[in-house]
Amino acid sequence: MSTWQTLMLAVLGCSISMVALSRPVSYTGGYTIIGESDRQSSSVLFHYTPTYQSSVGPRLEFNRDDHFSLLSAHATRLAKRWFGSDHQGNLYFFGGAGIASGIDGNSLDNRFAAYGGVIADWETRSLFTSYRARYVNASHFGRQFMQVARFGFAPYEGDTGALHTWVMLEIDHRPSDSDSITATPLLRLFKGPMLLEAGYNITVNQPLLNFTYRF
Repeated sequence: MSTWQTLMLAVLGCSISMVALSRPVSYTGGYTIIGESDRQSSSVLFHYTPTYQSSVGPRLEFNRDDHFSLLSAHATRLAKRWFGSDHQGNLYFFGGAGIASGIDGNSLDNRFAAYGGVIADWETRSLFTSYRARYVNASHFGRQFMQVARFGFAPYEGDTGALHTWVMLEIDHRPSDSDSITATPLLRLFKGPMLLEAGYNITVNQPLLNFTYRF
């Protein structure tokens, strides 16, 4: 690789590092902790990135609606990345397998459970859109499908190392729920290795709180 190509890759890496924080694959050799809480479940994932295309680690999820927890080994694979002069797009596949257990008085026996899904995003320094879908088979604890789309914008373009702000709207679709489609306005803030998202689901009156910290 030539010196010019190396320099261009370094500049490009710096320019996208601010938005890359929220993605499910970090830099090679990096560790990340991700906590999420939405209208149905709360989870925490700790993953290691052995290559720039993959991450692996344990994940613990608590499903409040169906009263079970799921402890799994979770893996994510970057399938495709697109670069443009002012934009970037990504396509990921993810999956996991582990043990589902009853909580909150649910006396059902422990069972094997597995899930899989896809994440896609496209963004510039001021516009963002993403899509995520997941299917879970947790045996007698239930089978679930969900899909989420997001649209957002940055009210200003922050410099590297500064506080970055995004305003977003999340549309959540879960066919098995009585409120199958919900809307959540949210605010995303990130600076350095830390990302925080806070919002409120105005359809079912539930808070949304997510955080990411990259080591």
